[in-house]
Amino acid sequence: MVRVLLGIGSNVERYRHVGLALDALQEMFGELSVSPVYESEPVGFSGSNFLNLAVGFHTELPVPELSQRLKQMELDFGRRPDAPRFSPRTLDLDILTYGDEIGVVAGVELPRGEILKNAFVLKPLADIAPIETHPVNGRCYRDLWQDYSTDQRLWPVDFSWQGRQISAAVS
Repeated sequence: MVRVLLGIGSNVERYRHVGLALDALQEMFGELSVSPVYESEPVGFSGSNFLNLAVGFHTELPVPELSQRLKQMELDFGRRPDAPRFSPRTLDLDILTYGDEIGVVAGVELPRGEILKNAFVLKPLADIAPIETHPVNGRCYRDLWQDYSTDQRLWPVDFSWQGRQISAAVS
């Protein structure tokens, strides 16, 4: 079994798609570790704000099969395969880490470069796996977040899933 950390994002019917994605991931992989949910402005294009979070789970699936299942889930949730990279999306599922794997495996960059670039990826990761370490630089996600500096804004939002509160907006 390999520990996988996954990033989830949506800016089209955000609450609905994030909740349905969590349901589908739980059905596929069992118990999930779920970070708080954050709202953030889109990066690279103008559009509606995103909801972003990270989840962790264990799987026996190899990277190619995991990636294929996640891509199929995105399509099942209405993501257009021909949509530009920087555009609105119903669901974005990104493999952030796959154990300690480093390199490009079946077209998947491991660990994902966005971890160190985007607040909406690093902050949820620091919440869900604070003492786990980045496979390349060896620093824990909590320390990486503490040292992170950018003008990207994100803020926690109220979000409940399966009857429990995952996150709460800060007043």
